[in-house]
Order: sequence, then structure tokens, then C-alpha cells
Amino acid sequence: MRTTEAAMRLVTFRHNGRTGFGRLTGDGDAVIDCGPLLGPELGSVRAVLAAGALEQVREATEGRTGDAKLADVELLPPIPDPAKILCAGVNYRTHREETSRPESAYPTIFPRYADSQVGHDQPLVRPAETETFDYEGELAVVIGTGGRRIRAEDAFTHIAGYACYQDGSVRDWQRHSGQWVAGKTFPATGGFGPALVTADEVPDVAALDLVTRVNGEVRQAASVGDLIFSIPELIAYISTFTPLAPGDVIVTGTPGGVGLFREPPVFLQPGDVVEVEISGIGTLRNTIAAEA
Repeated sequence: MRTTEAAMRLVTFRHNGRTGFGRLTGDGDAVIDCGPLLGPELGSVRAVLAAGALEQVREATEGRTGDAKLADVELLPPIPDPAKILCAGVNYRTHREETSRPESAYPTIFPRYADSQVGHDQPLVRPAETETFDYEGELAVVIGTGGRRIRAEDAFTHIAGYACYQDGSVRDWQRHSGQWVAGKTFPATGGFGPALVTADEVPDVAALDLVTRVNGEVRQAASVGDLIFSIPELIAYISTFTPLAPGDVIVTGTPGGVGLFREPPVFLQPGDVVEVEISGIGTLRNTIAAEA
């Protein structure tokens, strides 16, 4: 998780019983605690986005050394409490082909809930009700400036940044009906992180490469440019039927190679390690745990 000194990588963390947010230092090994620098009104990443205060964070933290080693803090999702998490389904051509789903004129969108996600190096919990827990590596887009009926050509001005996402899927529950929500919202089944990389550090998001590994084996590999519905198209479509707000998360879809469609199908087991790596963004790592 190495960065340049100018990079803005924001994290939400827990340390010594306190939850706060911070900026990673240039070498990525420590966290600058933003709470004491910015005050209670800007006490979270979501509050900073709502206030349009990213530049204030940059100015307050530039050149500072870390307040805690990254290894000593627990990373939570960069936005632990988004008002909306909206996911695009079957949005890579390779995934559409393996599912045998027909082409669609519109994106498939479904929600996740905030308590369905955990942070980097936190366990993903396979529910007791299933043996078919699957991985889906994805790019998450975090909204910085809200809006309704956002035009595709204006979409990038509404993006605060990007992160890795593991859209863990409980396949049998996902297939109970035509609606996928039941298989996508079990507690602690999705990974989000490790950090929010601000959009100004990602000049060409379509050029990013996404790789998902399970126990070190590459299972998915694609370019973000392979999305069927691009990020601007997703933002335009979603913001037509629901207003977007600062801190909302759009999860953009997964490439082909998911466990369900392998021959034979291969699902996640307790002890497995899933890594979602996106070039320029970082690597999200989660170990699978059985529900107690």
C-alpha cells in the first residue's frame, strides 16, 4: 500500500478503543489522525465529503508524520455508514458471458446495507445458512458531490474517489427469487477498502486493472475499461431514480471467473484468503470465517 507523498488515501480506523479517520503517510505505513486537526464537525470521511473539505484535509496533513503505525490500527470500511450502497450486477462482458444472460439496455442495480461490509483485514463471515459463499472483486466509486439526474458528461465531477470492494455473494439465497438482495446483504459478507483514494490521484479510471485472488490463485482479471456500463453511465442512470449524496457508494460490477461458474463450482471456505487488487488503488484482503 505504498503511495506518493502527494497522494490522498483516507481511512477510517479504530485504535485504542477510539474510532476516527485519517490520511495514510506517503510510505503507507502510518496514519495521520485527522480528528485533532480538523475538529468534531469534520470527524469522519463522510462529513468531510459533505462539507466539501477534502482540500482542507490535504492542507492540514501535508508533510506530517503518522500518529499511529498502520499495523497497530484496525481498518474499517473507508465510509462505514454510507446512506446508500448501490451495486451493478453483470456489468463485465466476461461475467455476462459466463452467466449466459442476454444483453440489456439498462444496468442491473441492487442495494447492499452498511452492516453487510467490513474493512481491510477484517474477516468476511460465511453465513451458517449457506455452503455457497462466493467472491466478486470490484471497483467501488465514492460520491463526493451529490445530485439528482447527473449527466454522464458531468459524472466525474461528482466522484470523491475509489476503493476496492469484495461483493461477497450468498449464491443460494441470491437465487431464491428474481431479486438478489437476500444473497447480498448478510452481515459482514462484503469487504470495502483498504483506503479511499481521491479521484485526483486516478487520471484514467478505465485504465485500471482488477485482479481477484483466492489463496494466492488468480481467479479474476480484467481492465475497468471492460465495463459494459461505464462509471459515468452508472452515475447518470442511478441518480435519475434516486438522489446521490456525499459518501454514497457505487459498486461497479465483477469480471468473469466467479466461483459459481467454474467447472466444477468452487465456493469460499473458512480460512480462505481473498484479495482484490486494483492498480493504483491498493489491495483489499479478507479472510473467510464461519459464522459462530
